[in-house]
Amino acid sequence: MPTRPIRVAPSLLAADFARLGEEVRAVAAAGADWLHLDIMDGHFVPNISFGPGLVKALRKHAAIPFDVHLMIAPADPYLQAFAEAGADLISLHPEAGAHLHRSLQTIRGLGRKSGVVLNPATPVSAVENVLDLCDLILVMSVNPGFGGQSFIASQLGKIAILRQMIDAHVAQGGQEIALQVDGGVTAETAPRCIEAGADVLVAGTAVFGKPDYAAAIAAIRGAA
Repeated sequence: MPTRPIRVAPSLLAADFARLGEEVRAVAAAGADWLHLDIMDGHFVPNISFGPGLVKALRKHAAIPFDVHLMIAPADPYLQAFAEAGADLISLHPEAGAHLHRSLQTIRGLGRKSGVVLNPATPVSAVENVLDLCDLILVMSVNPGFGGQSFIASQLGKIAILRQMIDAHVAQGGQEIALQVDGGVTAETAPRCIEAGADVLVAGTAVFGKPDYAAAIAAIRGAA
């Protein structure tokens, strides 16, 4: 089993929206490494979540990194707003704009870490020429838009290929790149993701759907 440090990023989409500040404080206290925030526009994905105003409001509730996943198109007009709202890392989809390289440069220029998100049908070739601008690659193991979906096992092969690409990139002097997986991550699927090469696990209902957040996070990290 790999010895890379494993980070758990609870997904706010599965939290109780009536008490989000309390929920953010609770998962931070329970040992979450990052907080994953899914931004949906009802256009790029068939759901609407929240925007930079809520990210800014929640920022004061926890010091852990805010991992903002933009499921919006176009994404470029909103990069500065999310950076100013308190995002530490901003990830976007190659399909969400005409120039992925320029978008990643923009995120870096705003002083934030940058990431690329690959949907189940998006090939790994989408990131081959922008690895030098990536701090994170997120593999979606469900089709984006809704929480609580079942894990798509075919994405394990994609994770394994990306791990090889990242390791080769680092071996050639490139920067470290986190490899994240989101969708159907539980204490049961986490070991398969980690064995394939992931080192950041996004978990929604597997954390927020449990009565004890600390135990849920520990179970995912322990299983991995």
